[in-house]
Amino acid sequence: MALDLILRQGRLVSQRGAAGFPGHPDSSEVDDSSEVDSEVDRVDIGIEGNRIVAIAPHLDLIASQEIVLNGQWVSPPFVESHIHLDSALTAGEPRWNQSGTLFEGIEIWRERKQALTQADVEARAIAVLKQMAAQGVLFVRSHADVSEPSLTALKGLLAVREQVRDWLTLQVVAFPQDGIYGDAQTEQQMEEALRLGADGVGGIPHYELTREDGVRSLQRIFELAQTYDRLIDIHCDEIDDDQSRFLEVVAALTLRTGLGARVSASHTTAFGSYNNAYALKLMGILQRTNLNFIANPLINITLQGRTDTYPKRRGLTRIKELWQHGLNVSLGHDCIQDPWYSLGTGNMLEVAHMAIHASQMTGLAEINACYDMITVNGARTLNLEDRYGIAVGKPANLIVLDAESPYDALRRRATVTHVIAQGKPLVETTPPRSQWLSRV
Repeated sequence: MALDLILRQGRLVSQRGAAGFPGHPDSSEVDDSSEVDSEVDRVDIGIEGNRIVAIAPHLDLIASQEIVLNGQWVSPPFVESHIHLDSALTAGEPRWNQSGTLFEGIEIWRERKQALTQADVEARAIAVLKQMAAQGVLFVRSHADVSEPSLTALKGLLAVREQVRDWLTLQVVAFPQDGIYGDAQTEQQMEEALRLGADGVGGIPHYELTREDGVRSLQRIFELAQTYDRLIDIHCDEIDDDQSRFLEVVAALTLRTGLGARVSASHTTAFGSYNNAYALKLMGILQRTNLNFIANPLINITLQGRTDTYPKRRGLTRIKELWQHGLNVSLGHDCIQDPWYSLGTGNMLEVAHMAIHASQMTGLAEINACYDMITVNGARTLNLEDRYGIAVGKPANLIVLDAESPYDALRRRATVTHVIAQGKPLVETTPPRSQWLSRV
């Protein structure tokens, strides 16, 4: 039997997830028997077409192409759970965010998006996706601003979704940056975005004009999701105000509709400012919901806490505590070189590295959990679990890292040496090597 591709002698670590791995409070509740055994070390991985067809210590088969990995670590691809591709690579246009705040960023973007063209959106989005894919990201959820009547950002990202579909999976969320009820037409534009093919319904209740408008916007989001059979991903309580409590509304609506894991709450940074008595009560409710949480540590720690003197809040949601309570937490960049954040390279290891530090998740099980937050947990957030993972019969999407383990990869931000997308080699990168030129 001849295969299309064989990866020879790669180190394979068993997959974990929101539960079902050593060190997680809920590890005993999950049957992990479908995945590769954790004792397997070096293996060959056989690929035919776009599927994994064999995994064994040695495959006595031939293939059209073979890649010898020499013990490098094979991992499922990185998942970018939250980014704004429509605004990426616009930092400094038309001006820089001098205050560094979320709200100045929104004002700058309001100016910049008046000059958007579909070609502009497509070119920048594809440039960023290529940059991310070269670093192992093959699944991406992007929000598209639908606050403008032209829906240029949305149309651009829907076009990009089709252009990259042979090598990357892109989900597009209809996102009303200025609030659903901030303008008389936005609600209609949201629905039109779904008719055009947006994968998810977004929202920003804390930026609506009143608390009542915020609750009303959430109710409308859930109605639209049910009508059009779409996922939900809400920018929720992205503010330091400890009285911004829309997460409890999202939890209640999730319970009442039964949408569960089809709902994601992004940011939830106010959760980090809630008093502990309220936070404990809320955590108990959240455990009943099956909600997904998405934190964006690079941006959250940068934008939040700007009005504090000292002590200065980290501005993150309770990543560690959510994980400890068995909730699914994944991570995203949020921004790459845009009005909110002028930095960013598209490397998900940098995102997880910041989560480790800012959330004080430095135990080995916690470090492993942060790696899961950019891989298997992200796949769960994007509702892609049946299409994700390294197992016979799964789509052949995987990456190879110049590392031995999640700990090693995160500590060094290891190079992704090979990216295999839908069964085909997509990118190959040689790790940097230092050469001493004199005796020391």
